[in-house]
Amino acid sequence: MPRAIIADAFGPPEVYDIREHAVPEPGPGRIRVAIKAIGISYVDVLTAAGKYQVTPPLPFVPGSECAGIVEAVGEEVGHLAVGDRVMGSSFGGIFAEAGTFRAASFNKVPEALSLEEAAVFPPSYTTSYHALVDRGQLRPGEVLLVLGAAGATGIAAIQIGKHLGARVIASASSGEKRDLCIAAGADAVVNTRSENWRDEVRAAAQGRPVDVVFDPVGGTATDPAFRSLGYNGRHLVIGFTGGIASLKTNLPLVKTASLIGVQLRTFGENEPGRAAANMEQCLALAAQGLLKPMIGKVYGFEDYRAAMNAAFTGERAGRVVMKVG
Repeated sequence: MPRAIIADAFGPPEVYDIREHAVPEPGPGRIRVAIKAIGISYVDVLTAAGKYQVTPPLPFVPGSECAGIVEAVGEEVGHLAVGDRVMGSSFGGIFAEAGTFRAASFNKVPEALSLEEAAVFPPSYTTSYHALVDRGQLRPGEVLLVLGAAGATGIAAIQIGKHLGARVIASASSGEKRDLCIAAGADAVVNTRSENWRDEVRAAAQGRPVDVVFDPVGGTATDPAFRSLGYNGRHLVIGFTGGIASLKTNLPLVKTASLIGVQLRTFGENEPGRAAANMEQCLALAAQGLLKPMIGKVYGFEDYRAAMNAAFTGERAGRVVMKVG
């Protein structure tokens, strides 16, 4: 029987254990996947601790993104077949050797991506694409400032921003992370912890105001970033790994700028056709080698606690991946 990382109560990685876990045969519209690589994010660990904005039922198998091989296909599934390399997402049920999932949430892996890279591709890249294209309407020649730039969505935003023709400034907290941002295609980097951060941003923008801020951080990072916007600037709220920010409402008025929320799940529910088209575009760009996740470290399945802690602290540059088998 396949195994899963599971707990009967929410808590830190230490409350989770590896146990045998039954995997049902796929019904209509579903597939069973032999999971080979698992992406681990800050939100995955937050959810496992029971501290995310949505609380899943117990017992709980964490995880939201993976890649693997299709083992079985249910009725009404036309785009996937047994033996296909696939990548996809689910709210839980991923930290396992096998799982049964909605087929609509999985796609074939482009040949240009390894299974480890594919495991961390869908949520980050579709979130960043939706943010920059649909919500931010980033245009060629504009200046894009990416906060938390060495994180999952940050690297995706750098690569998508360059594809869209923007000048990309990446803000990251360590030299290792800033080097990763340059490798991902950023035009310039700034030190998140600098006392002269806004001056560094201004210099990196070559004297121009910022047009779009990509903000998955929140906390104390939001206010100075919003103040760096120019006329008709757009500040995209992706997440709040640094805490929920407090932004004075006079700033959007004074700056003539917009604060814009980005929620991939809500977008998919309300505009499924556009969400599917965005995924197809991301897959096409990945097939061309234009979008490629940056892997920081790969852990073994049995080292899941170390992997979860590494993803939660965010100290390592690049994505944390857990390899199965």
